[in-house]
Amino acid sequence: MHSIASVVIDRPIDEVFDYTNNHVADWSLTVAETEAIDDKEGVGSTFRCVTGESGKQVEFHGTVTVWEPPYRSAIHLTGQSFDIEAEYRFDDLDGRTRVTQASAVAGKGFFRVMFFLFGGLMKRLGCKAAQSELDSLKQKLESGAGEPAV
Repeated sequence: MHSIASVVIDRPIDEVFDYTNNHVADWSLTVAETEAIDDKEGVGSTFRCVTGESGKQVEFHGTVTVWEPPYRSAIHLTGQSFDIEAEYRFDDLDGRTRVTQASAVAGKGFFRVMFFLFGGLMKRLGCKAAQSELDSLKQKLESGAGEPAV
């Protein structure tokens, strides 16, 4: 299942790239926590990610697969029931930034069958969820959440 969403944020590209990648639990509607597993930054760095929705938590092991600040980043998340590939692209719009998120979810076992049977519906729900996530990112950044403390 693939989804894509985009939003324009009234903040500079460097700030948007940093906040999007380094403060996920602060802006995401589904990510409850993230924890670095190693001290590396960029491609190959690993992390743990816990999502929480409707009272159920799911843990993923993540690896950064693309790190091209401030224009592009991507991760691979491995979970028990499904894996996720997510890529973020950042376009500088003269002080504003367009963020585009493309993701692919691959089910395992029973979830593979569910994705096959209900793929169209799940894709629409996935696109709506991706847009809601980016709208939350926009709201946080434009309210000053990504600005450095003075």
